[in-house]
Amino acid sequence: MKATSIGALMVRDVITADPGTPLEDAVGLFREHRVSGLPVVDGDDRVIGVISERDLVLRRSRTGTVGEVMSVPAVTVRADAPVPEAARLLAEHEIKRLPVVDDEDRLVGIVTRRELLQVFLRTDEHIRHQIRRRVFTDTLAVDPEAVDITVRDGVVTLTGRLERRSDVKVAIGMTTRLDGVVTVLDQLSYRVDDSRPRPAEEAALHGVTDDWLRGA
Repeated sequence: MKATSIGALMVRDVITADPGTPLEDAVGLFREHRVSGLPVVDGDDRVIGVISERDLVLRRSRTGTVGEVMSVPAVTVRADAPVPEAARLLAEHEIKRLPVVDDEDRLVGIVTRRELLQVFLRTDEHIRHQIRRRVFTDTLAVDPEAVDITVRDGVVTLTGRLERRSDVKVAIGMTTRLDGVVTVLDQLSYRVDDSRPRPAEEAALHGVTDDWLRGA
């Protein structure tokens, strides 16, 4: 199970500028397309910066070129990145849009806060239902009543006891990747630690090791 990726939300038809674009032309692009920022790309479509209305305000002039005032390095995100990663970048850098790039940093799209809100505007009850059904019932085949699932503003708390330690790992990992989940607070315990070999397995392993050391 995978969370929605940026590639599924991004807009592919992107208005761009190049470093030599006059600032006056950039302003015209902002107005014509009703955007507040543009990726700046080189001749190979690699993102080398971003020009925003804020950059123009700080410059206090419409003379010069985009390359002289653009913000560098550009904050970008990969198309296969999960939505929470893009949301974190927008919040950390206090920006409204993210250029989306491929493995060679070539522009393939753009994602804005509006697109991300389509994922995060999910009710806590909807998220809780998805966790119960997709994680515990369908995947782990665990009675969901054995686990207390609480969700508040996208923050999930899982409390209870599962059979195996590996089940806890799966539950946390899958829940984290569900759309709308901001973070997961793990309060789960387990009955069996299956991350270590059982005594019989350890004995068999030691036997093989001893034979190898003796040159058997």
